[in-house]
Amino acid sequence: MSASAPLSNAPRSGTGPAGVEPASHRIIHVFRAPVGGLFRHVFDLARLQAAAGHQVGIVCDASTGGERAARAFEELAPSLALGILRVPMHRNPHPSDLKALHVLAERARITGATVLHGHGAKGGVYARAARVTGADPIRAYTPHGGSYNYKPGTIRHRFYMGVERLLALRTDLFLFESEYVAGRHRAYAGAARLTRIVHNGICESEFLPVTPAADPYDLLYIGELRDAKGVPFLLEALASLRQDGRDLRLLMVGSGPDSDLLAARVRTMGLGDAVAFEAPQPIRSVLARGRIMVVPSLAESLPYVVLEAAAARHPLVATTVGGIPEIFGTAASHLVPPRDADALKTAIARVLDEAEPARTARLTDLSASVRARFSMKRMGADVLSGYAAAFRARTEARPAAARAGHAT
Repeated sequence: MSASAPLSNAPRSGTGPAGVEPASHRIIHVFRAPVGGLFRHVFDLARLQAAAGHQVGIVCDASTGGERAARAFEELAPSLALGILRVPMHRNPHPSDLKALHVLAERARITGATVLHGHGAKGGVYARAARVTGADPIRAYTPHGGSYNYKPGTIRHRFYMGVERLLALRTDLFLFESEYVAGRHRAYAGAARLTRIVHNGICESEFLPVTPAADPYDLLYIGELRDAKGVPFLLEALASLRQDGRDLRLLMVGSGPDSDLLAARVRTMGLGDAVAFEAPQPIRSVLARGRIMVVPSLAESLPYVVLEAAAARHPLVATTVGGIPEIFGTAASHLVPPRDADALKTAIARVLDEAEPARTARLTDLSASVRARFSMKRMGADVLSGYAAAFRARTEARPAAARAGHAT
C-alpha cells in the first residue's frame, strides 16, 4: 500500500446533516488501473472539481500504469487535497478485494468523504460496497464500458450483470458516459433510480490541427493491445491492402496482455517489415506520425482516442460499436461493422483515395460537431449536477420513509 500525496489539513467543510448536500464536496474517485481513457476521465474530472472548490482524492491500484501513471499523478497531486492512495487491486474477483474494501472505507472515514465515485467495473464495486463507519457518502458510478461489454448470454456476462443488479441497490447515481452503456444497463441490469448521461469531454487545445511529421506511417493504431480491440481484423485488412499493391505501413502504439501474441501474429502474416510497435505516449504526437488512425474495436464505451482524433480533424476509420456512433453523430454512416476485415479494408482505401477538398470538409464538419457536444467544462458541470441531484433525492426520500414509519 502506498500514498503518493499527503492528506489535506483543511477542515472537513460542509458535511452537513444526513442527506443534505454539503457546501463543498469531499470526493474520492475509485478505480483500478491508471491507464487509458478511464484514467484520462478521472484526471480531468479531479482537476475540474478541485478548481471548483471541492476537495478530491484518489484510490486506485498500486501495480499498474508504470512510469507514465507516476508522472501523471505527480502532475495531479497539487489538485488532490485528499491525496492519492494506491493499494493492490486485481482485474477479476480476488480475495484481496476484502482488504481493498477495508482500506477504502477507512480512507473515506478519515477524510470525511461525502462522495465515493467509482469508475469501471472494479472501482464501481469498491465505491458502492465499502461500508463507511459513521457516514453514508453518496455512491456514484461511471461504468466506462467495463462488464457491460461482455457478450450477452455468456456465463461471465450473466454473473457480472447479476452483480450490477445487486449493487444498484447501493447506487445513488449512475453517470453513464454514453447512451449505449445506459441502454445496456437497462436491458441487462434493470432500471436505475437516478441516472445521467455525461459524455467524456475534451478541451479547446485539442481542436488544434496536428502538424504532420516527415515520412509518416500510413496507418495508426492507438490503444490497448488485446484481441477485444479488434487488432487481428486490422492486420488482416493491412495484409489484403498490401496484396493489392498498396505498400502501406502501420504504427501500433500501446500495451496490453496480448502484445506478444499480436507481435507473433504480425511475423506469421509476413508483416514484420510493415508494422512497428511502440509504447504508450501522448496521442497528438502519435497522430502527427500517421495519415489515418484506425479503431477496429469489437466493443467500446465512448473512447477518448476517437474524440481526440475527430477534434483534431485527423482522418480516421472506426467501427460502429458502443458509443462511437454518438461521437460521429450524423456522420455515423461512415463507420464500419466490427469483425469485418473486408469492410475495414474498403473504408481505409476510401479514405486513402478521397479527394483532399472533400476530406477537409468532412473532417472539419466532424470536428465542429464534437466541439458542440463534448466539452470538458460541460462534463465537469454535469457530474456535479448529478451529485446535487443525488443529495436532493436522499433529502426527499428520508421524510417519506419517516412518514411511512409513523403510519405503521
